[in-house]
Amino acid sequence: MPKSDASEAGRGPAHPATARVTADVGTVLARVRRRLIPFLFLLYIVAYLDRINVGFAALQMNRALGFSATTYGFGAGIFFLSYVLFEIPSNVILARVGARLWIARIMISWGIVSSAMMFVRGPAAFYTLRFLLGAAEAGFFPGMIYYLTQWFPARERARTVAAFMTATLTAGVIGGPMSGALLSLQGVGGLAGWQWLFLVEGVPAIVLGGIVLRVLDDAPEEAAWLSDDERETLVDALRVDARRQRMETTGGALRNRRTWLLAVIHLIIPVTLYGIGFWMPQMLKTASGSSDFVVGALSAIPYAAGAVAMVVAGRHSDRTGERRWHIAASAMACGGALAISVLSSGAAWTVVTLSMAMMGLASMFGPFWALVTSELGGVGAAASIALVNAVGNTGGFVGPYLLGAINDRTHSFAAGLLAIAAMLAVGAVTVVVAVRD
Repeated sequence: MPKSDASEAGRGPAHPATARVTADVGTVLARVRRRLIPFLFLLYIVAYLDRINVGFAALQMNRALGFSATTYGFGAGIFFLSYVLFEIPSNVILARVGARLWIARIMISWGIVSSAMMFVRGPAAFYTLRFLLGAAEAGFFPGMIYYLTQWFPARERARTVAAFMTATLTAGVIGGPMSGALLSLQGVGGLAGWQWLFLVEGVPAIVLGGIVLRVLDDAPEEAAWLSDDERETLVDALRVDARRQRMETTGGALRNRRTWLLAVIHLIIPVTLYGIGFWMPQMLKTASGSSDFVVGALSAIPYAAGAVAMVVAGRHSDRTGERRWHIAASAMACGGALAISVLSSGAAWTVVTLSMAMMGLASMFGPFWALVTSELGGVGAAASIALVNAVGNTGGFVGPYLLGAINDRTHSFAAGLLAIAAMLAVGAVTVVVAVRD
C-alpha cells in the first residue's frame, strides 16, 4: 500500500504547514468529486449509449436490412478496430493540448457519426459508419481516466473511477427503456424505429461537446471554483502522490512489461461487457418472447445490479488498498454466473444470471483502473492508459463477433457464453500470479 500523506507530512521542518494541508485534503477532494464526477458521468452515459444502441436497433434493423447474426456481430465489433487504431495517438494529443478541447472534439464528431447511422442501407454502409464511429470516439475513455489522475491521488482512484464508470451501467438502465420507446416510433415521419433511435441518441453528444468547452478545466491550477488554499492543498497532495510514480516518456510507457500484461488482462473485460451488451436484447427477446419495449425494460435490471456492485467494490478496494484479488474474485464471479446461465433458457433465469454476471464484471472496473494508474506519471501515463484500453478493447470486437458466429452455427448463445467464462477464469489467475501491485 502507498504511504499515507500523514507519513509524508511528518518529514522535515515543514511539518506544521503540511499537517494543515493534509487535514484539508479530504474536504477538497470531496468538493472536486462533487464538481467533476456528475458531469463526467453524464458524458460517459452518452458515450456508452451511442456505442451500444446498435444492440437495440438490431431488434428491427437486422430483419429490415437482411443482416445475418455474423454480419451484425462483425459490424457491431468493427467499431473497436478503429477505436484501438487511434486510441494511443488520441490520448497523447489530449495530454498535450488539454482535456477540454480534445474531449469536446471527440464528442461532437462521434455524435454526428452516430446520428448518421440512420442512413445505413446495407452491410458496407453499416461497417463503414461503425468504423468511423470508433475512430471518432477513440481516446474518450482513456482520456477520462487520465483526466481523473490529474485531480485525484492514487489512493482515491478505485472509488472515483467506479463512480464515473457506473455511467456504463446507468446507460444500460436508462438506455434499454429509452431505446425500446424509440423503436416504437416505427413509421413516424416516414422513418423506421431503429432510424429514430440512431438520430435521437446521437444529438446529446453534439450538444454536450459544446458545453465541455465552457465548463471543463484542464487541471486544478485552472479551477476558479476552488479557493487559493484549496488549489494549493490539492496540488500539494498530487505532488506527493506523483513522487511515488515513475515519470516516463511515451516510448518508455509503450515498452513497459507491466503495461502490456495489464493490457492483455483487460481484454477479458470488453469481451464480456460488449459480448453481453450487444446481444443481451436478443437473448432476452428469445427467452421472454416479449415486445421490444419490455425487452428494453428487462435489460435494465442487470445494469442496475452491476452499478450497485461497482460502487461497493470500488470503495472496498480503496479502503483496503488491495487491487489484484478484488479483480480476480470479481472475474471468477462473473465467469461462474455466465457458466450457469446456460442451464436454462427461461426469462427469469436469464435475467437473474445475467445480473449476477454484470455484478461480477462491474466490480472489476474500479480496482483494475486504480492498478493501471498506480505506477507511471506524466505523458507516459496517458500513453500507458491508452495502450491498456486499446489492446483490451480489441475484445470489443472479439466478444460480439464470437457470439454472433457461434450463434449462427449452433443457434444458441450457450457455447459463446461458456467461452467467455473460460477467458474470465484465465484472466483471474493471471492477475494474481503475474501482476504486482
